[in-house]
Amino acid sequence: MQRISHWVGNRVVPGTSGRTGKVFNPATGEQQAEVDLASTAEVDAVVASAKAAFVQWRATNMSRRAEVMFRMRELLDANRKELASILTLEHGKVTSDALGEIARGVENVEFACGVPALLKGGYSEQASSGVDVYSIRQPLGVVAGITPFNFPAMVPMWMFANAIMCGNAFVLKPSEKDPSASMFIADLLRQAGLPDGVFNVVHGDKEAVDRILVHPDVSAVSFVGSTPIAKYVYETGTRNGKRVQALGGAKNHMLVLPDADLDMAADAAVSAAYGSAGERCMAVSVVLAVESVADRLVGKIAERIPNIKVGPGSDPSSEMGPLISREHRDKVAGYVTGAAAEGAKVVVDGTPRAAGEGYFLDPSLIDGVKPGMRCYDDEIFGPVLSVMRVSGYEEGLRTINDNQFGNGTAIFTRDGGVARQFQFDVNVGMVGVNVPIPVPVSYYSFGGWKASLFGDQHMYGPEGVTFYTRTKVVTSRWPDPRTSSVDLGFPQNR
Repeated sequence: MQRISHWVGNRVVPGTSGRTGKVFNPATGEQQAEVDLASTAEVDAVVASAKAAFVQWRATNMSRRAEVMFRMRELLDANRKELASILTLEHGKVTSDALGEIARGVENVEFACGVPALLKGGYSEQASSGVDVYSIRQPLGVVAGITPFNFPAMVPMWMFANAIMCGNAFVLKPSEKDPSASMFIADLLRQAGLPDGVFNVVHGDKEAVDRILVHPDVSAVSFVGSTPIAKYVYETGTRNGKRVQALGGAKNHMLVLPDADLDMAADAAVSAAYGSAGERCMAVSVVLAVESVADRLVGKIAERIPNIKVGPGSDPSSEMGPLISREHRDKVAGYVTGAAAEGAKVVVDGTPRAAGEGYFLDPSLIDGVKPGMRCYDDEIFGPVLSVMRVSGYEEGLRTINDNQFGNGTAIFTRDGGVARQFQFDVNVGMVGVNVPIPVPVSYYSFGGWKASLFGDQHMYGPEGVTFYTRTKVVTSRWPDPRTSSVDLGFPQNR
């Protein structure tokens, strides 16, 4: 049985806690590895390694840091297929989806190569007589990332690329469900020339997370996961004096107006709802269909669903793979089987597939969904698309703004004026206009509003650089000794 251990000081370090977790192949349901789960003492050792490495890394010039990140970008590009196969094996996603995840992650590494341009400070000459004032951006120290199972390569790249380029040392605690991608990435960073201890991986469960959140030498924590855990991470981390960005759950709505191209909208809804088996925080999980076109739109979505090829990610013909675990598959299926009892109509039932091998669940479509139903109120995180019928734009907008989540949303229309009004009115952090999954490009930043984000900085891009640095302002004077005198008055600028 393969054993997956920690990465400390640029080498694999076996765990000593005596605790391990099981790693499954979601396509077969078979255990394929075991992963070490760190004790508090092991987390302390990892943080100590990072703390020691930070001293030299922060003093490393920015050109040298950029050289390392440029090499990392080339190594990721050269090893895309091998990394994608790791994602398929442990997460279950199909190859095209795995390669897409890696591509979006590499974009963030590319952005990080240019971080030196964003670390420039400001300078004011002669702010007072003979006095100059300037600002500089400096790293925080040891920073940590706690990442989810659904994007085991991309989300770490959202975090560590900027963090390291800003001069920090990084500790990654990946999901214990699919931990191998983080180890592969760690070795690529070693090959790129990153010094020992600057990037570390500690595997674990709640014990490891809790220690990271209270450790006095961890200055900042980045997190992506469910809203309840995001809230816990934010409250615990900030209570212990840390800077925290915690991205939570979502319930993303797609508003389809009567003037929209319904075929285009149906294609977009199917793609955005069932891609990655619905296991992504930017998945469209609710279509808000204006009543006058609702029947036609539901029909078009339903007729497309049987064409989706569900199967193992290793099969090149598969378009959607399994869910991450048996427990999660059964939970998602429960939302579908319980929808009719709540008054909704199950148009396409994908739950019969759940009886087979592996953690597969076919796509499901539920019509007549309303607030108050579990299938609407909860983040399902699976291949289930709900349709809620609304009278028009105003009701659709109100429904989106009333929802507790505010991660992503989309509007489908041919009317530019309405689309512009929507992006002005809607209380959501990421908005798509005829784009169903509006994940920002790497030189913007990712993050929602309301219960989808805890903290005041979004992830990656310019806000990621801000999160991983702090500003120091220096006031400088080189006086002529002949003019020096004692002055007990309040400092004046004139």
